[in-house]
Amino acid sequence: MRISSTLYGLMAEFDDANALVAATRRAHDEGYRRMDAYSPFPIEELHEALGSHHSRLPLIVLIGGLCGCVGGYALQYWAAAIAYPLNVGGRPFNSWPAFIPVTFECTILVAALSAVLGMLALNGLPMPHHPVFNVPRFALASRNRFFLCIEVKDRKFDLESTRRFLETLEPREVSTVAD
Repeated sequence: MRISSTLYGLMAEFDDANALVAATRRAHDEGYRRMDAYSPFPIEELHEALGSHHSRLPLIVLIGGLCGCVGGYALQYWAAAIAYPLNVGGRPFNSWPAFIPVTFECTILVAALSAVLGMLALNGLPMPHHPVFNVPRFALASRNRFFLCIEVKDRKFDLESTRRFLETLEPREVSTVAD
């Protein structure tokens, strides 16, 4: 079935956190992978129920730290040994013990910047508007309601069968989310 390009997905509304976690587990067991859950407070079991994978952020931070380390050391080596070689007290031009503090600080600086920028990129931020805000009842997600949204991008998504599946989860309401 051809899905309209203006459709983002289907959203089910639940009354409590346990119902949301159970529904999310069941949706994952049925083969849905492109979905997200929304609640007014953090739910520890929800991360596992969504089948979330490990983040690539630690690798991004490691690469950023290594680049900062190599870059900081290379900058000092270039300045002390190539661009401005000064013989001070008979020390060698490549005096690596003197380069350690700046190398360490460059490692931390670039790793921290990589962490912030990597987190923003992996989270898809900045996102001034998300399609779930088009559902009027979604305003209750910050108060006392719990939502599960299955996206059109999911390979198993079919408008009628996904709607029927969501209705078997006994939600308060199933809404269409416009893009």
